[in-house]
Amino acid sequence: MTSDSPTSHRAVFGTWPTPLEPMPRLARAIGLGAGDLWVKRDDLTGLGGGGNKVRKLEWTCGAALADGATALVTTGAPQSNHARLTAAAGARLGLDVVLVLAGAAGSSTSGNLALDGLFGATVVWAGDVDDAGLDSTAEHVAEQLRQRGVVPALIPFGGSSVLGARGYAECGRELLAQAPDLATVVVAVGSGGTMAGLLDPLGSARVLGVHCGAVTDPARTVSELAAGLTGTHCAPETLNLRLDQVGDGYSTLTEAARAALTLTARTEGIVLDPIYTGRAMAGLIAAIEEGDVVPGQRTIFLHSGGMPGLFGHAATLAKLEEALTFSSP
Repeated sequence: MTSDSPTSHRAVFGTWPTPLEPMPRLARAIGLGAGDLWVKRDDLTGLGGGGNKVRKLEWTCGAALADGATALVTTGAPQSNHARLTAAAGARLGLDVVLVLAGAAGSSTSGNLALDGLFGATVVWAGDVDDAGLDSTAEHVAEQLRQRGVVPALIPFGGSSVLGARGYAECGRELLAQAPDLATVVVAVGSGGTMAGLLDPLGSARVLGVHCGAVTDPARTVSELAAGLTGTHCAPETLNLRLDQVGDGYSTLTEAARAALTLTARTEGIVLDPIYTGRAMAGLIAAIEEGDVVPGQRTIFLHSGGMPGLFGHAATLAKLEEALTFSSP
């Protein structure tokens, strides 16, 4: 299913616009006024458990369909939200999906990986490889498919490309329609496309990105995607980007993220994940403590989804289970 425009090559997966909801109890808990903090519910995008990758996949899958693809190939970590949603998109479109994931069979269970199987994707384990090795394995898989008469489309890591970033340029315009007075939008930065897209309609002063450790140079990654989208130079040093929430690495649970996702759940009933949105909320809390985000202005937290990954992160589940309170009947 594609949009009506013959030139857009956009697949339709989500329900737009996503809601913008107040978070008054969390706002007061972290030092803002009750009406200052709002959440953009891009965890409610509809397809395959939801999340920010749906907006990007509408464009990248639309282009794949226009090119005659019969299969989608993409890369990621074992608990990749993008891989999960690519699998769901393939199921929606009737395309085969091959996920090239870092690591080995048995290295991860449950969470997104279980949903990958539910959606019918095939997983190819690439072993202990860096980003270049992961890309190389995906290219090899795509060539094998071509030799069998399949027409594969390679969907970039995280769905982040200039084309995919168009989804978040649209999201930025949604936000301006929903909250013209917005001062700051806070977003997790993984592969960079979400922040890059938001920069187009909102500008760098109103977008606060929180690096999550998925790429080695987030400022350069975001600036190159943003420049490709707008056609104008975007200097990395002009970005509002926090680098202080990565901790011991991308796949680890930081104490700040654990505290942030717990507080969000207990004040608003909203579930964050340990890798992306938990870090992003921790970054917002740190920005308030340092005076970079202040009371009296509308701050929007972009909830980019990822809840299934929570159930594949053993360290986080153990910490949350430790916090259970029991009482006798």
